[in-house]
Amino acid sequence: MLADLLSGGLSGIVSRTATAPIELYKIQRQNPYMPHSTLRDVLHKEGFLYLWKGNGTNCLRVFPQFGINYAVYRAVESNIPVEVFSSQELRRLISGGISGSVAMTCIYPLETIRSRLTLQTQRGHYTGVVDALRKTPLRDLYGGLRMSIYGFGPFNALNFMYYYQYKLLLGTLGVAPSTTNFLSGGLAGISALSVTYPTDLIRRRLQMQGFDKAVPQYNGIIDCARKIIHQEGIMGLYRGLGAGYLKVFPTLAIQFWSMELFSGMMKDS
Repeated sequence: MLADLLSGGLSGIVSRTATAPIELYKIQRQNPYMPHSTLRDVLHKEGFLYLWKGNGTNCLRVFPQFGINYAVYRAVESNIPVEVFSSQELRRLISGGISGSVAMTCIYPLETIRSRLTLQTQRGHYTGVVDALRKTPLRDLYGGLRMSIYGFGPFNALNFMYYYQYKLLLGTLGVAPSTTNFLSGGLAGISALSVTYPTDLIRRRLQMQGFDKAVPQYNGIIDCARKIIHQEGIMGLYRGLGAGYLKVFPTLAIQFWSMELFSGMMKDS
C-alpha cells in the first residue's frame, strides 16, 4: 500500500505541474465573471511564472489525493469477491468510485484553497496557503464537497474502467507498452469528463462562494444548476468543456504513464 500511495502521489505532482497553465485556463473559463480572468491578463499583470500560481497548493493537494486514490483503489479492487461481482469492469468501476470519494473527502479544503489562489490577481485576497486557510470560514472550505463527491466519484470510477479498457484495446493493436499507458490515460480522461463535466463546473462555482463580490450567489447544488441554465442556457453547464478536454488529455496521460512508471520502479527496487 505504501508503494501505491507513493506512486499515485508522485504521478499526481508530475502531471499537475506539467499542465498547470492549462488548468488555470480551464478554471478561468468556468468562472468568466471574475475580473482579469484570462491568461493574457495573468501574463500582463503578474508575469509568466504566475501561469503556475496555485500549483504549490495543488501539489500539496494532489499528492495525498492521488496517493490515497490509487492505494484505496488497489485495496478495494483486490478485496471485492469475484463471486459477488464477476465482471472485472464492474469491479473497477466500484473500486474507482469508492477510492475517488474517499480521497476527495480527505483533501477537500486544499481543493477549495487551490481554486481561490488560482483566481486571485496579484495576491489581492491571500498571501499564501496558510493565510487563505486562516481567512476562509470552515463552511466555505467545504463548499461544494457533496457535488465534488457526486462528480469526482463517478469520474474516477469511469476513468479507471476506461483506462484498462483502452489499455487492452491498444495492447491488442501492438502499441508499445509505454505509449499504450500514455494514450490510454488521456483517452480515459476525455471519456470520463464527457459524462461528468457539469458536476465539475457546479463544484467550482460553489467553491467560490464568498470569495469576491463578482461571484454569483447560489443556495446549493440545485439552485446553482437552475441559475446557470436560466442565465446561460443548458450549454452554460458545459462552459469551459473545450478547455477541460485540452487539460484532461495530457494530465491523465502523464498521470497514468508516470503512475505505471513509478509503480514499476518501486516493484523492482
